[in-house]
This record gives sequence, C-alpha cells and structure tokens, in this order.
Amino acid sequence: MKISKDILYIGVDDLDLDLFEGQYIVPEGMAYNSYLIADEKICVMDTVDARKGEQWAANLAEALQTRQPDYLVVLHMEPDHSANIVRFLETYPDALLLCTDKAAKMLPQFFDYDFGARVQVVKDGEILSLGKHELQFVTAPMVHWPEVMMVYERTEQVLFAADAFGKFGALAKETDDWACEARRYYFNIVGKYGAQVQAVLKKLADAPLSTICPLHGPVLKENLAYYLNLYQTWSQYKPETEGVFIAFASIYGNTAKAAHYVADCLRQAGVKVSVADLARDDQAEALEDAFRYDRMILLAASYDGGLFPPMEEFLMHLKAKTYRQRRVALVENGSWAPSAGRVMKEYLSAMKDIDLYEPLITIRSAMKEADKEALKALALAFSASNI
Repeated sequence: MKISKDILYIGVDDLDLDLFEGQYIVPEGMAYNSYLIADEKICVMDTVDARKGEQWAANLAEALQTRQPDYLVVLHMEPDHSANIVRFLETYPDALLLCTDKAAKMLPQFFDYDFGARVQVVKDGEILSLGKHELQFVTAPMVHWPEVMMVYERTEQVLFAADAFGKFGALAKETDDWACEARRYYFNIVGKYGAQVQAVLKKLADAPLSTICPLHGPVLKENLAYYLNLYQTWSQYKPETEGVFIAFASIYGNTAKAAHYVADCLRQAGVKVSVADLARDDQAEALEDAFRYDRMILLAASYDGGLFPPMEEFLMHLKAKTYRQRRVALVENGSWAPSAGRVMKEYLSAMKDIDLYEPLITIRSAMKEADKEALKALALAFSASNI
C-alpha cells in the first residue's frame, strides 16, 4: 500500500488474535504497522509481532525489489513491534539499527544476539538525511514505554507516531468510527501517561502535518485536527462527553435493578447515559467510558466484608490509569453489614480531583420505595454537568 510516492506500508493484519497484550479483547483483530521510505537511502520503520514475521518479511522484500535497506528505525521495543529485529539484521547485514539509548539497552534483554556496531543511538532533535527525505527524531519517553521515540519526516510532513494515535482493529476490518476503538486503546494502554503525551504534543506543536502513521490502526490523512484535539482532551484527562457513566457489580440482580432505575431517571431528565455490567461487559470498554463521561455512578454489592470483585477490579484499573477530574456517586448494597461503599471510597480517595457526591446511598438487599426516592434525588443532582 502506498502512503505517498516514496512511503510504503509494509505492515500486516492479525485477524486471529484473541487478546492484545494478553488482556484486551480484539474482536476485529489487530494491525501491526511497519513502513518503508524509499530514497537514496532506504529506511524501514519498525518490524511487527512474531506471529506475523513471515508475512512482514515477504512484504518488506517485495517493497525493496532488488535494493537493500540502509536503516531500521526502532520506534518502540514492545514485542509486537520489535520481534523481527534480529531477522532483519541477519537478512540485511549492511543495515544499521537506529534507536534511543534506552532502546539500545533493552535490546539484549529481548535478544540473545551480538549487535556489535550495528546499533546507532540517536538523540532528540537529531536529523538524518535519506536524500530528499529528512528524518527528525523526537523522543517520547513513557508514551508509553521509556525508550519510545517518534520520527517526523520533514519533506512530506509525515509523523511516524509509534503507539500514539493507534487503535484496536485490523485494517481489513476498518470502519469510519475511529474514535471508539482509539479511545479504548488510548485509555487502557497510554492513558496513565497524560503528562508525557502533553510533553510530546508540545514538541510537535509547530510541525506542519500532512499524515500521521501510527504503529496500530489506519494511516491518518484527513481532518488531522480532529485526532489531535482528541489527544489533547484525553491527555489532559478532560471529559469528552457530557453525560453519566453507570457501572454496577451485582450478585443476584438487585444492585443491577437499582443501576437501571437510576439510568432511567437520568434518561428521563434528558441526560446521555452509558451503563456497564462489570461482571459481564468488557472492563477495558468500561474504563474507556469512565474517562469519556464527566460524571460516574458506581453501584456494587458488599462481599466478604469488602467489595464484590468485579467492581474492585474496575477500581484497580481506574487507579492505575490515574482516573481524575470527575464527579462520582456511590451506591452500595448489603444484607447485614454493608461494606462496599467504604471500599469504593478508599479507592476513590487515592484518585486526584474526585468530587464525591454525598450522601452514600445504601440499599438493604432489594430496592424499596425509599431507595427509589434516594436514587431519584441522585439522578436530579447528576442531571447537569459539574465539570
């Protein structure tokens, strides 16, 4: 696939992958992107996952025709991008590997191979000429590993963005709704590192862009301001959508009934609502919605003197991804010694800028008329954005 006259896509789709990074469901597969710039010198941008090494090697050979590559740029050492580095170096013995100092130190951790003089460390802002194309290296530490860098191709104004601007899904399954799976990808994989994303966006603020080439998902050419603005919003932890995300963890269905009741009250008030059953729905998608909306209501059953595990798992993920700057309400259920609210509060107290609604609502076993009144009051309080 041609991105431009001189820039080719040589990546592959993985349609058989069930879990990305061993935890994220990918019903539409995954794209491992790799690129080739053909000039007086030839540069390859990253390899792909070991699962698709043969196909990638064939794509690379076809793109090269009779030529030999001069450079392999390592944007990211995560195995879904670096697995075929040694294959490349053995196949093309005159090529150099270009990477950050931190990536160079990681190489022997992944490969039992004598890299010798084949590795050339590049620095932030350094420029490499391929002929008419000039590559400017832009370090992007902790987006989302410490060794990451991006490359800005100055002639055609192309950003090779590493894992930034990526999304779940194979290219063969691509739809027009980029944001949904890009948002789930961002908050679950990159989301903890908003400050670092902001830092690299500032580095690139004055660079004119015609194309963004991520390591996952489609090449972006149209309406780039849309994608950049979303990244600004996401990396500053700002809500993207005014509305309420309701997440519940119910054992026998009574807590679920309360969740759906308050959701109906909010919808009747004209509020946009998303509801997730944490015991059944994708936790990664629930986390995405928690960051997407400006308000959240959590309802959970008490369990073993603590919290029903699906809710505790969800709160652990929120804490790990530095959830913040939201208004949150809590509803607990307990038949004899309600404890869910206490544990949920403990998790939320460790998060930054959380406006916790009071009072905590406690349901005793099954929802009664008094509980409905309390839930209606909560819906009224949450019927307007406060962020």
